Amino acid sequence: MADVGVDGGRIVGVGRGRGARRVVDGDGLVLAPGFIDMHAHSDLALLRDPSHEAKAAQGVTLEVLGQDGLSYAPADDRTLSEIRTQIAGWNGDGSDIAFDWRTVGEYLDRLDRGIAVNAAYLVPQGTVRMLALGWEDRPATDKELARMKELVARGLEEGAVGLSSGLTYTPGMYASDAELTELCRVVAGYDGYYCPHHRSYGAGALRAYEEMLTLTERAGCALHLAHATMNFPENEGRAPQLLALLDAALARGADVTLDSYPYLPGSTTLVAMLPSWAAVGGPDATLARLRDDATAARIRHAMEVEGADGSHGVPVDWSAIEIAGVGDRSLAAHVGRRVPDFATARDLLIRDRLATTILQHVGHEENVRAIMRHPVHTGGSDGILHGDKPHPRAYGTFPEYLGRYVRELGVLTLEECVAHLTGRPAARLRLPDRGLIREGYRADLVLFDPATVASGATYDRPRVLPTGIPHVLIDGRFVIEDGRRTDALAGRSVRRTPRRG
Repeated sequence: MADVGVDGGRIVGVGRGRGARRVVDGDGLVLAPGFIDMHAHSDLALLRDPSHEAKAAQGVTLEVLGQDGLSYAPADDRTLSEIRTQIAGWNGDGSDIAFDWRTVGEYLDRLDRGIAVNAAYLVPQGTVRMLALGWEDRPATDKELARMKELVARGLEEGAVGLSSGLTYTPGMYASDAELTELCRVVAGYDGYYCPHHRSYGAGALRAYEEMLTLTERAGCALHLAHATMNFPENEGRAPQLLALLDAALARGADVTLDSYPYLPGSTTLVAMLPSWAAVGGPDATLARLRDDATAARIRHAMEVEGADGSHGVPVDWSAIEIAGVGDRSLAAHVGRRVPDFATARDLLIRDRLATTILQHVGHEENVRAIMRHPVHTGGSDGILHGDKPHPRAYGTFPEYLGRYVRELGVLTLEECVAHLTGRPAARLRLPDRGLIREGYRADLVLFDPATVASGATYDRPRVLPTGIPHVLIDGRFVIEDGRRTDALAGRSVRRTPRRG
């Protein structure tokens, strides 16, 4: 037991708090650093919804945006229009947002006008490739590669903490290992990290993990494996093989971390499951292919027989696909239903202009538990806040860890879990003053009750807020007080910290 003093947005004393203007009684509660969501899709939600209760109520004080190689900066008018269509299933089409930025720095400046929680940003490699050579499935020329390296360097100079990729998403998946290695060398020069959604979470998962380890070691770049799962029937019980690859890399001196969410299903857009050749040319070209019967038949064969690259090399099991959200309100009756066949999926994609979001019921509990125990593991929600029936991880990841996997199942001790959610991700982000309760550190803090903390979100009711988290402070200001959201917009962009020495 100890008092913690806070003043001016900083922790000013640990073990002494007398003489404070206000005292919060934390008897029976745990005081922890604010939780860091290492994989968030709140790129527009933070601008759209000032309260952002989905994350603030969980004790999240910092999110990492720009994930999976697809986000809204850097961009020009052409690519901004294309990216808004491509990831409308993640964030909506953005028709309610004033896109008054084009560069990474301008996007971070926009966040600095006032947001609910802090946010860091990864330069999205797919968006960068879109800017340099469009949607073509071919190697980049020397000139195009130089442009991409320049765009990545500029984003890092403007405050991004690293580079992300979505290597089952177009156009990022068209990049070769050699191209990615060159971009990672740029990232390494800025002491950032590479965060790939790698080339397969299904049939080729272990090869895909090994590819990323080899690539980043060659580039001398730190690696953070995004939503590091082992999904689909092919990978049941194979988490130990992934962790053996990870341990071997760590033994070689590699700088590697990972994140995961404490749930079995995944979530993405329905269009992401198509073979990559169907997306060459961009969203309008994809829709044209879907409308053509002969081409649609080829797409169906690739998905159902071959196992398309967008479907992780696994033939699609439509019974495992559930509609989580639609862009066109006239299609709302599909939400919550399983997709019966390709014909239904095709019709939805065309009518919804690719904006359909899905849940994939493909996970394995033993893999989830094994991966979260690893000492370089961190927490990431991968939370998609858009849609009528989003994955409950968006509202429940952090209390789910503390309530279910600590208190109920004992998979992690409380102390271990807090480290996974706070100090370890702060170290990955190279943040010198976050992630610990220490004098001089930022007063991003959460008080929770270890006996009652729990996620309220379920698959049937995914937007229910958690319980057992009465107080959350960001920069010393209450954003959650006595279990209620205040009107404070205490968050700002958290920009890359230059290497010292």
